Amino acid sequence: MKKTTYIKDGKNAPFVESEAESAYIVQPTALAGREDRRQIEDIIAEAQGLARAINLEVAETRTVPSQKIHAGAFFGKGAREAIAARVEELEPAIVIVNTTLSPVQQRNLEKEWNAKVIDRTGLILEIFGARAQTKEGRLQVDLAALEYQRSRLVRSWTHLERQRGGAGFMGGPGERQIEIDRRLIVQKIAKLKKELEEVRRTRDLGRKSRERVPFPVVALVGYTNAGKSTLFNRLTGAGVFAEDLPFATLDPTMRKIALPNHQDVILSDTVGFIADLPTHLVASFRATLEQVVYAEIIVHVIDVSRHDWQAQKQDVIDIMKDLGVEYETDDRIVEVLNKIDLLPENDLTTLEAKHNPSIVAISATSGSGIESLLKTIAEIASRAHQVYNLNIRPEDGKALAWLYAHGDVLERKDSEKKISVKVAMEDTNYNKFIENFGGNKKKA
Repeated sequence: MKKTTYIKDGKNAPFVESEAESAYIVQPTALAGREDRRQIEDIIAEAQGLARAINLEVAETRTVPSQKIHAGAFFGKGAREAIAARVEELEPAIVIVNTTLSPVQQRNLEKEWNAKVIDRTGLILEIFGARAQTKEGRLQVDLAALEYQRSRLVRSWTHLERQRGGAGFMGGPGERQIEIDRRLIVQKIAKLKKELEEVRRTRDLGRKSRERVPFPVVALVGYTNAGKSTLFNRLTGAGVFAEDLPFATLDPTMRKIALPNHQDVILSDTVGFIADLPTHLVASFRATLEQVVYAEIIVHVIDVSRHDWQAQKQDVIDIMKDLGVEYETDDRIVEVLNKIDLLPENDLTTLEAKHNPSIVAISATSGSGIESLLKTIAEIASRAHQVYNLNIRPEDGKALAWLYAHGDVLERKDSEKKISVKVAMEDTNYNKFIENFGGNKKKA
């Protein structure tokens, strides 16, 4: 069966025709978890979306009540036999169990069902492997996948990689994991961690550079497919890949934009969050996610057109807390209720009635509410970065160089008697300038 899929190619995402292989999804109901947050139908729909994200055609989805986890195979004997019979009929390329399986459980299920089996963590890793474009992204995916596979006796499949790329180190069904030199895997992990540490140091240098030239960083965060990249494109005009797919954006993208108060900020689009995000990924992508921790402004994009948007919001809050962001008390956070154009009129009225100054309702697609969002971002950004008018003597090159190194020079006018500079900088840097150089100054 043919199916059209998107493959990211630089800034563009052209259509590519490819053969879609089939997947059979098994959803444990008692452990789908978070019944207090999300309905089982929503969990299943998300799993199906994850499968489609790597061009798998979902042949069928089966829910299996699992009140008790069986150590060797997760499911009870009756459920396993029923699934085995259906797998034999459908002959899917892959069986996806939408929960976390131990290496032993995965191996035993593969033997019993005579099919390739992958759990939720492995599926997300495959998506990340297909999406990563930059060297940093590839390093992070490789590290996460190696950590995941280190204790496993089975490997992910490769027959999909011929059509969609993926992690090249993953062996195929014909290889025996028992032959892998685990010591070599440990060495590879150590090497990748060292390379990622270099990335982290580079990010630290970049952050210190931004402190010298203070463009506040605005980080877009949110559940996967909430509309972050669409909003990013709306605000910047960039051609970032923005499609109705989970994890459409993996590698961080940054652009400078001007706010209504003429202040420049750096807008950063980050990888989407998801419920039960594997710990391997959180750890491996920490270098990227640290952008959120150090950002001056955090814009949380929420898809309010979904009936389970509050559950998705809480999942994002949980992950941000793991990163050290205290969501409830952090005054850097702006909540953006996106896709209001898809809401019924009554629901939109209810949202507006509960309006909070730190919450902005928008449609990234139509542009509704964007001006209010930019105004809110500008108000928060102006707390730390003020604009000053300074007059400097032409011979005082040292003072001028200091301003360029520690502030954002917005405007400069030179004359014989003075150099008039309009500069944006943090209050602390302004006070240091006055202490070191004095001079004629006033707030713009």
